[in-house]
Amino acid sequence: MPRKEARERNWLPLAIAVGVVVVVAAIVILSLQRGHTGPAVTPVSAAPDPYAANLPISGLVMSESSNLAGGKVTYVDGTISNTGNRTVSGITVQVLFRTFAKEVTQNETHPLQWIRTRDPYIDVEPVSAAPLAPGASHEFRLIFDGVSPDWNGAYPEIRVVHVDSK
Repeated sequence: MPRKEARERNWLPLAIAVGVVVVVAAIVILSLQRGHTGPAVTPVSAAPDPYAANLPISGLVMSESSNLAGGKVTYVDGTISNTGNRTVSGITVQVLFRTFAKEVTQNETHPLQWIRTRDPYIDVEPVSAAPLAPGASHEFRLIFDGVSPDWNGAYPEIRVVHVDSK
């Protein structure tokens, strides 16, 4: 009669592999949480920058496109002029999307970006790459990866909340 030998299973390599996977997963999750800051938010009651009155915004145009992940990207293009006497090297705007009840449904703060080229696609650059001189105007683009489903579809309110100038 053949003899059955009892085989002991060595669980140590499996335990080490599971431990390594758990540690790596924890590191990835923690680093993603720290790195994800989301859009900046300026309180709705915040005062505009004192120089903002010299930077009128006009010619707003909105468009949308789909991204590769199946989401929607919303663009707000426009023109900003410098009617003051200082050269502007940075502009931060607050963008307020509202509901049909005129309540704020989305509040984001973004640095303004110039439209650098339009062909073969629209490319943007920071304001500091081409400061806005007194009397000059420039086209800009704001990009939103997502807009609240409660948004009423109207043009958002754009307020200049910070200006870097010389």
